[in-house]
Amino acid sequence: MTNLEITWVLAEIADLLELGGENPFKVKAYRQAVRVLHHLPEPVAVMAQRGELAKLPGFGKTIVATVKELLSTGTCTSLARLREEVPAGLREMLAIPGLGVRSIRTIYSHLGISTLAELEQAAREKRLRTLPGIGTKSELTVLRNIEMFRQQHGRFPLGVALPFANQLVAEVRTLPGVERAEIAGDVRRGEEMVETARIVVGADEPDRVLEVIAGHPQAARDTVREGPSISFRTWMGLAVKVTVVSRKDFIWEWFLATGSRAHTNRVAEMASGNRIPPNRLNSGSFLQEEWEIYSLLGLPYIPPEIRENCGELEAAKDGSLPELLLPENIKGDLHIHTMWSDGLNTIEEMAKAAYAMGYEYLAITDHSHSLAIANGLSVERLQEQWEEIRDLNRQNLGIRLFTGVEVDILADGRLDYPDEVLAQADVVIASIHSGFRQEAEKITTRIEGAMKNPHVDIVAHPTGRMLGRRRPYDIQIERVLDLAARTGTWLEINAFPDRLDLCDKHARQCKDMEIPIVINTDAHDVNRLQEMLYGVITARRGWLTVDDVMNTRSFDQITRVLGAKGKKK
Repeated sequence: MTNLEITWVLAEIADLLELGGENPFKVKAYRQAVRVLHHLPEPVAVMAQRGELAKLPGFGKTIVATVKELLSTGTCTSLARLREEVPAGLREMLAIPGLGVRSIRTIYSHLGISTLAELEQAAREKRLRTLPGIGTKSELTVLRNIEMFRQQHGRFPLGVALPFANQLVAEVRTLPGVERAEIAGDVRRGEEMVETARIVVGADEPDRVLEVIAGHPQAARDTVREGPSISFRTWMGLAVKVTVVSRKDFIWEWFLATGSRAHTNRVAEMASGNRIPPNRLNSGSFLQEEWEIYSLLGLPYIPPEIRENCGELEAAKDGSLPELLLPENIKGDLHIHTMWSDGLNTIEEMAKAAYAMGYEYLAITDHSHSLAIANGLSVERLQEQWEEIRDLNRQNLGIRLFTGVEVDILADGRLDYPDEVLAQADVVIASIHSGFRQEAEKITTRIEGAMKNPHVDIVAHPTGRMLGRRRPYDIQIERVLDLAARTGTWLEINAFPDRLDLCDKHARQCKDMEIPIVINTDAHDVNRLQEMLYGVITARRGWLTVDDVMNTRSFDQITRVLGAKGKKK
């Protein structure tokens, strides 16, 4: 049994012990054992043969006995017993983002809830928010995610699929004989909704790797072994396919598995037209890296995000392929929320987290007063917040903070603050949070009115969609783009993975029309600042470069642009 397989068992034991209310020190010991095995430089079986398991940190008698049992029999009696004792529904709850083991244990111990149906009912009845450590926002998140998973119809947002794929790849890379493991398919191309999370592995013994993956704790349903691949569905329903090939076949298989099919078919046609034998493309003796496939055709490397047969091969031929935006090009985030409205962290905490990411600036843009559900700011509270921002800037935190606000575009088209207030902010974002069902003319006119206001810099999440849960407003997007091109209003790619709004198609239209784009996270806590990656992926799918995205500018550059906002219309 490999180290990875043993860590899966120990991790599941830890989860089930904690769900069952076991002594926290015992739970902690199992989790420590998992961390130790993840970083162990040799097979644990070798250490067992030398009688050295007890020398590993945290390996007491019980854990040593468990590991020895796994190595000798491939089974674990204590895990089998825990699976019988702990309600299966609690394990299913672990698939819901926003719910950790502690939260599930709290829900189970206080309310006796042990199924997803009971959890959903409790959330709708607002009973979760009364529990220790959960609260209103967590309750709403739980309800939202349960609804999302039930409405997916086999497709999941990139924000669900990518973290799982990254974790699986990291785990597979630890297996003996694995030379390379990489994400492929929809996830690698950055599709906003993913049908299948695909992984390609190059290994000395493909069959052995497939045997290990078949025992993955998330391989809960529909597990099928077919040729060099194994497919399964996770607890939440995400389809996963892992293909394991020999080292020499890895690059070609990775290319094919990345797709899209239209792109790979075109490449094959071009190879045939250039009289390049197929075995030269897929021969391990010729392919050490993926770029070599394109090089054989006389083309530069084409990034995965734009392999959609939408002009990328023609651009590669004529030398006009853009140098796509990279995450490290982003210099700041111009749309975030704090405890002043509905965020979870202070301004200083958000600033320090952004500084740690290497940002030069951050705009504090809490909600305006009409959004009561988000604790929107009155004019008086807004002024108090701006004074705190100025004070923090005087403290020289290493990052510059812009005063700002996300002002609501009200149902009648008015903005939620008067112009004399908006004129004082460094950054003004306008967005819609109500009246989603208005007819196209009404809702389009609301956004156009905001864009014509000389104090509005950015329109946030312009179409209002929530992937898998809410369709875009009935908005005439072409009119919005036309006006943005005339007014110079920045349109946002909202990087929250449930939004990704603007989408890649509209981002590419903006590029063609020279409309300024800004990528923001709309982060409500320090962790969500990291979601900038999803916005960058969307921008790359839209062919955007550094020059197309405003917050690739330095602090001095962005300050000069924002300072001219009153003259832009």
